[in-house]
Amino acid sequence: MQVQQILKSKDSNNVFTVKPGSLVSDAAKLLADNRIGTVVISTNEKTADGILSERDIVRELAVRGAACLAAKVDDYMTRDLVTCTRADMSDVVLEKMTNGRFRHMPVVEDGELIGLITLGDVVKARLAHLAMEKDALEGMIMGH
Repeated sequence: MQVQQILKSKDSNNVFTVKPGSLVSDAAKLLADNRIGTVVISTNEKTADGILSERDIVRELAVRGAACLAAKVDDYMTRDLVTCTRADMSDVVLEKMTNGRFRHMPVVEDGELIGLITLGDVVKARLAHLAMEKDALEGMIMGH
């Protein structure tokens, strides 16, 4: 299954972004208000300059305490992003996420941010695909 199919199956393709220089507290509020796990750092809402996750914030809370909330997202964001395109296959994306130990991947084409997929999105799509295969095989066995 291609990433494009996963994006089409999502309820929403909204990618939440904040600008470089934004406060970590503002990013945390955006995460909480929208019940999401990551925010993309973008100067123009069209590029992915970095990514900041709940985990990034929690790690800094453990080290610096609440003072980290007054820091800028630039201080804690992941800058070397692992991205995919709509044409990438879900099993390749799943392997990258698993090996890299991250749960969110920006979908980028020609330098432009076009979506974000999560580990949950990939697993859900994979399970749906397996269910279709199972039904097809059962139909073949039953002679349908």
